[in-house]
Amino acid sequence: MAIQGQLSLFSEEMALPRPVNVASVPQRSPFRYPGGKTWFVPTFRRWVASLKSKPLVLIEPFAGGGIISLTALFENLVEKAVMVELDDEVAAVWETIVSGDAVWLANRILTFTMTREAVEEELQKTPTTTREKAFQTILKNRTLHGGILAEGSRFIRYGENGKGIGSRWYPKTLARRLISLNNVVHRIDFRCDDGLKVMMEFAHREDAIYFIDPPYTVGGKKAGKRLYRHHQIDHEHLFTICESLVGDFLMTYDEAEEVKEMARRHRFQMRFIPMKNTHHATMRELVIGRDLSWLYELPVIHESRAEYSVKKSKKETS
Repeated sequence: MAIQGQLSLFSEEMALPRPVNVASVPQRSPFRYPGGKTWFVPTFRRWVASLKSKPLVLIEPFAGGGIISLTALFENLVEKAVMVELDDEVAAVWETIVSGDAVWLANRILTFTMTREAVEEELQKTPTTTREKAFQTILKNRTLHGGILAEGSRFIRYGENGKGIGSRWYPKTLARRLISLNNVVHRIDFRCDDGLKVMMEFAHREDAIYFIDPPYTVGGKKAGKRLYRHHQIDHEHLFTICESLVGDFLMTYDEAEEVKEMARRHRFQMRFIPMKNTHHATMRELVIGRDLSWLYELPVIHESRAEYSVKKSKKETS
């Protein structure tokens, strides 16, 4: 007879450090991106510093607002960044920047008079150029609740200090960020494409690293579906690709048991990391990678359960 049991090896009771204050991190993206990773920038820096050799290229297959790639370029952590984004509206902004129209976009923002009527009139137009589409995207991102571009998002109603629809419209700041991007734009390889496909293209490269922040939709989670138009992803396939990469990678995920199980199946390490959500509540997410020993202060997730069996000896069964 076999005796089945469970062995818990959690170290989740270990206290988490305080979340990163995003005000301490240079803001470089023109986006106010839902699910953005500004809070993760200090951890990203530590990861790159822990690598045995300086990577040449960073692949960001779900670039979104692109804060990790921009940080890597401005701080010379890599020579080049391959930013991949499937959303055509978000892509229009990056395509406008890399094609040399960042100044045009900055001037368009500076000369726009922010009123609800003006926003509605602008968004009713059908853009005929990529840069016009880019301006509309920035306008939506800065006037829709939470910066959410997905269908069903509504205009900011009250906003900060009752400023309403214009409470997140900072034209001078946006223009300054856009123009500063010209300093690194020649090192950006932007692609409106399938991020998983691009990862496979670079999979054989030793000098490539990957920062992977997919939509959080594992286990039926709704956050990714609510925030992004392109939220469907084969998470198991993503994990399989990560296993095949020659270069190192780092993933972030929400704390879902299904994610932990996938990480265990692929023998990846996991740690909890604290962050603050838009309501300033402290939450924890998962960091996943091959070797996370450099994150020594964060709680390790070993196993949720380990089944074992003990067979009775012949003497016991006779």
